[in-house]
Amino acid sequence: MNLVLIGLPASGKTTVGAMAAQRLGVAFTDTDALVEARSGQSVQEIFAEAGEPRFRELEQQAVAEALSTSGVVSLGGGAIMSPAVRGLLAGHRVVWLDVSVTTLTRRAGMNRLRPLLLGDVRARLTQLAAERRPFYEAAATCRIDGEQPVDAVVSQVLDCAANVRAIRVASDHPYDVRIGRGIAERVGGELAGVGQTAIFHPGVLSAQAAGLAALVPGPLLVEVPAGESAKTTEVLVRSWRTLAGAGFTRSDAVIGLGGGATTDLAGFVAATLLRGIAFVTVPTTVLGMTDAAVGGKTGINLPEGKNLAGAFYEPRAVFCDLDLLSGLPLDEVRSGLAEVVKHGFIADPAILQAADRDPAGMCDTGSESFAESLTRAIRVKADVVSQDFRERGTATTVGREALNYGHTLGHAIEQVEGFTWAHGYAVSVGMVFAAEVGARLGLIGAAEVAYHRDLLSSLGLPVTYSGAPWATVRAVMGRDKKARGAHLRLVLLDGIGRVRVEADVDEAILAESYQAVGGSL
Repeated sequence: MNLVLIGLPASGKTTVGAMAAQRLGVAFTDTDALVEARSGQSVQEIFAEAGEPRFRELEQQAVAEALSTSGVVSLGGGAIMSPAVRGLLAGHRVVWLDVSVTTLTRRAGMNRLRPLLLGDVRARLTQLAAERRPFYEAAATCRIDGEQPVDAVVSQVLDCAANVRAIRVASDHPYDVRIGRGIAERVGGELAGVGQTAIFHPGVLSAQAAGLAALVPGPLLVEVPAGESAKTTEVLVRSWRTLAGAGFTRSDAVIGLGGGATTDLAGFVAATLLRGIAFVTVPTTVLGMTDAAVGGKTGINLPEGKNLAGAFYEPRAVFCDLDLLSGLPLDEVRSGLAEVVKHGFIADPAILQAADRDPAGMCDTGSESFAESLTRAIRVKADVVSQDFRERGTATTVGREALNYGHTLGHAIEQVEGFTWAHGYAVSVGMVFAAEVGARLGLIGAAEVAYHRDLLSSLGLPVTYSGAPWATVRAVMGRDKKARGAHLRLVLLDGIGRVRVEADVDEAILAESYQAVGGSL
């Protein structure tokens, strides 16, 4: 298997490819250079004397030769247009360096050595991008944002080589979410220059925390309560004092190792100690990977409600090591899958189709179906967060609030049940409730409501709740973070894959919808 770089002219394939090959200790081949070596002519001369068809013929031969031995291969920008070349790429790891036309134009300038870019460079690149983009998308096994510094691009190329999926969160301070197996051992690479590292973890993960401690500078193990019991003011103050007593400075770092509650707490500690120190998350649950560890929301609970105190604070990196999910109880897997499926409902129906096709496989953290759906869910969240990091959606734009689909009732259930309900289980009921509201408002039909119930039930998730009367639940919903004054705002579907926010939904509709999920008035 080769590592093959594709992309438009000036996307950096040759530079990145050569650096990646050096890091991997393998050969590097640029097919344009190979064409020149075999023909004894420059690419420009071939175009001028024999035309583009002859060049493409020589290029196809060069691609076949380059892929016959192991290494890193950089393809010419137009090679992907050949069906024969696309066939040759089968079975290889293909990395697309995606770069904007604006950046490409700046890089290419009026370079007369690129025969397809003569004349109006921007116009030509715009045309080539429109023609070639669908072929890049279809061929790529990894897509990388080539606008980043070259070292960051090379690092992500190496992730692709190791079958590690990397997703860029382009918020205020961009960072990568890496998804793969055995990748927790890479954490130390993100902490260059750090003096001390506090590893926050629940007791059940003491062995994993000790293993991580051997990989990071100046480790300090900080054991915290399991689950939502970690997200209290008492634990927060104790954590601050522990790190202050250990002499932590702004050159030190915090790692959150555990589920969403642990990473929420650790992130808030990092955000507030000394007004902010470095933070890395290593989530160990499905829920943590798809929700809490990605997006830069940190916080703790108050007696009055969940996550009412917190801060927006990006981690330096997120490592979703799928090996850490091995042995996770099925109930915890299912709880996390509620968030995965939520991302399917709001933005990526392919997740729903995978769950429909193979619900048992979706529940198996060792399956490719699970890994692909988790990756898709994380990509949805990364895209949303990149566009609206601080949740500034307006009356006409949804933004980050889309991620709260099912959460208004879900959080209320958690609160009234004293957090004895798993988060994903509560959100599952919350999504059915939201679907019922949407149907009553004419946004979706009865078929979509039934689809919610059937799909969630097939994954072993609850779709009904009857633990508290409506008046009690409604009072807690009024303290939801999305509320504006006395105005309750609900995230609803406007069809599968599309969201909207509705404020001040008629109280009778809310009550009827609560009854429809099994609640009492």
